[in-house]
Amino acid sequence: MGTGKTVVAKALARDLGMKYVSTDDLIEAREKKPIKDIFKDQGEPYFRKVEKEVVGQIGEKADQVIDAGGGVVLDEKNIENLRKNGVIICLWADLDTIYERTVKHGHRPLLNVEDPKKRIEELMEYRSPFYEKADIHINTADLDVNGVVKLIKGLMADEKEDERKES
Repeated sequence: MGTGKTVVAKALARDLGMKYVSTDDLIEAREKKPIKDIFKDQGEPYFRKVEKEVVGQIGEKADQVIDAGGGVVLDEKNIENLRKNGVIICLWADLDTIYERTVKHGHRPLLNVEDPKKRIEELMEYRSPFYEKADIHINTADLDVNGVVKLIKGLMADEKEDERKES
């Protein structure tokens, strides 16, 4: 949340000539309502169930950049499905940066609480071990979108070079 996943995924997909896919967009289209209403009406467990089904479907396809919600990695099966045809990149930032980037947005159901900064901190602490499972980690706090995309492309090229050397 607030690390730049959506803008970076869109820019990266455009740059690589790949399809951009948003798990949240697919969930909203399937459920015919915004994520915040799904959380409000059916709760987070229902949302996570639908998210898992969507990730299972899109994980089968190649040549796409997937913009997955920050909680997607809470389920090991999601990680497995996302790795089928790609790598998992964790964009992260410090607490203050995330707070500044998200404080003005009311569409984030997990932050619709009395103390959103404390909630961000709790989420970061809880999710940290799950985020550590990502293949690549990038701190976006001091980078613009183009800088993040350039870094990802460089890291991906390095990874492909390493694979060629191992073959």
